[in-house]
Amino acid sequence: MSLANGHPFLAIPGPSTVPERVMRAMLRAAPNLYGPELITLTEGLVADLCKVAGTSQNLALYIGNGHATWEAATTNLFSRGETALVLASGHFGMHWAGQVKAMGVDVEVMDFGRAAPADVGQLEARLRADTGGKIKAVLVTHVDTATSIRNDVPALRAAMDAAGHDALLVVDCIATLGCDEFRMDAWGVDVTLAASQKGLMTPPGMAFVWYSDKAAARGKGADLVTPYWNWTPRTRPAEFWAYWCGTAPTQHLYGLRVALDMLLDEGMDQVWHRHEVLARTVWAAFDAWGAGSNAIRMNVADAAHRGRSVTAARFGGVDGRRLRDWTETEAGVTLGIGLGMGSPEDPQAQGFLRVAHMGHVNAHMTLGALAVMEAGMQALAIPHGTGALEAATRIVAAG
Repeated sequence: MSLANGHPFLAIPGPSTVPERVMRAMLRAAPNLYGPELITLTEGLVADLCKVAGTSQNLALYIGNGHATWEAATTNLFSRGETALVLASGHFGMHWAGQVKAMGVDVEVMDFGRAAPADVGQLEARLRADTGGKIKAVLVTHVDTATSIRNDVPALRAAMDAAGHDALLVVDCIATLGCDEFRMDAWGVDVTLAASQKGLMTPPGMAFVWYSDKAAARGKGADLVTPYWNWTPRTRPAEFWAYWCGTAPTQHLYGLRVALDMLLDEGMDQVWHRHEVLARTVWAAFDAWGAGSNAIRMNVADAAHRGRSVTAARFGGVDGRRLRDWTETEAGVTLGIGLGMGSPEDPQAQGFLRVAHMGHVNAHMTLGALAVMEAGMQALAIPHGTGALEAATRIVAAG
């Protein structure tokens, strides 16, 4: 007999849970597309999106998802035959590299595997060796959603500066904006990419590219740029329609307005702290479960290198798939599948799962998901250590 009836909890790393306030704001008739209301609304969104990203520079708005931001950045920065250096730490880094290459850019990949962040020393050495300045930009995911590896963006910027290289730093923050601490200008990031469906707590459909004046200057004359993706007319346009190169995603704008109000009312420092505590809550449970089973462990051993929005873990064999199936069908909690860990039929890949703790999430949601996971392990006779829920509650209690 299933106990899944009731309000489900989507503990996958995007799309994340949408607050009821956001959904109510979107449930309205479409406004006059040419009236002043949308102009004022969008101008306010641009200002507050820049606050969340920690920048006073430029923002281009798109209708699209995270992959759309990859294409937008590529078209505005590169000409065919120019070189991008991709620092890959999992599935999405490799996938990004493939997309950029397919667009005609020469791509060099430094693959750091599936369990470790980009090595700053190797980056510095590679850039020092590029004496001709062939590399135009360094591309890196802040957190690769598949592996949950968090790259140290300030350290990567410092390595680039130490090498004396003029490459742009492009950071995919799709899984982290509004979750992990991120400060675009203070950290020396030239291009930041994000989308609406994760830490920004709004349904999928909007994509955002923040870019520095330096990136704008370096991208002038890029022969990959097309009318739709061109970021210049979308930035501070004279006519409202140019923000979106046509019709605006009207209902999404009202939802995003409420989501940004929620983030800024809470305060970004507190938002980051909340995600930090909830991440450590999940980690404490996994540490306890893993103490009783060699098969259970988090993908990233060092907590300093883990994202605060999602935790990737393995259970061994097919137990990850079995547990995911049980929590969804028997208890109403949907966990994330493993990505980039092999074919879906591979038992090793089926052993992976991901627990999201991003966006509109709090202590009772996270503790509830962990309790359901433990119930599933008991029901399925999956070996695990004891004391996980007690360890998790201690983290929450300490705040």
